[in-house]
Amino acid sequence: MTRILDDAILTARLAQGTGDILKGVRDVGVLRGRFLGDAGDELAQSWLARALEQHRPDDGVLSEEAADNPERLDKSRVWIIDPLDGTREFATGRQDWAVHIALVENGVPKCAAVGLPDLGVVFHSEEAKAVAGPLAKKIVMSHNRAPKVAGYVCEQMGFEPEKMGSAGAKAMHVLLGDADAYIHAGGQYEWDSAAPVGVAAAAGLHCSRLDGSPLRYNQRDPYLPDILVCRPELADDILGHIADFHDKHGSYTPVED
Repeated sequence: MTRILDDAILTARLAQGTGDILKGVRDVGVLRGRFLGDAGDELAQSWLARALEQHRPDDGVLSEEAADNPERLDKSRVWIIDPLDGTREFATGRQDWAVHIALVENGVPKCAAVGLPDLGVVFHSEEAKAVAGPLAKKIVMSHNRAPKVAGYVCEQMGFEPEKMGSAGAKAMHVLLGDADAYIHAGGQYEWDSAAPVGVAAAAGLHCSRLDGSPLRYNQRDPYLPDILVCRPELADDILGHIADFHDKHGSYTPVED
């Protein structure tokens, strides 16, 4: 008989196990570049699908690496996963890639884990606590398509921009106190943010859309284009500067050249 694992333990073990699989695929040293990234995505997704089928057969699943099954919309419990967030970073030897595992209940992350395998750590919503103390005076953003709104907020607040890969890595950067905010605009999906938001919110950080509205998951269209994760004491100021930017440009989406 399969041992019954509660949601918190299962979430953490799925993140840990997926990270171990991905590191194993990469560390063999046979595959490189696109071939390595594709193999990592495929193997991690296959393992996660089987684990969830065995342990939570009645729950819905939404994954970046699998065809969307609309039956999830009728489920109150849905696993939203990204087996490998930051495929390019993983395939090129960078450390800022992550594993995202989130159990969403009625649109809100209940249990979440973000694994940063190259750092040997899994951040879990049951245990995560944001680091307080002096401000880092840094805002993290995408290094591929850094949104101008993030740069604008940096200018207004006198903060430094820092560009990173995975959304999970960026959000955990804020949790660790290495940055004060993570701002993204211009395109993401639910699997990019569900786990980071679940961990960050449980740790006491502010998490919202750029207009300040709540983040809701397991929607019919999984496109979720913008996000703010920040220290709670900075939320009002940052949201105010974001609103000013939107008033001037009519959009959050212009990106740096």
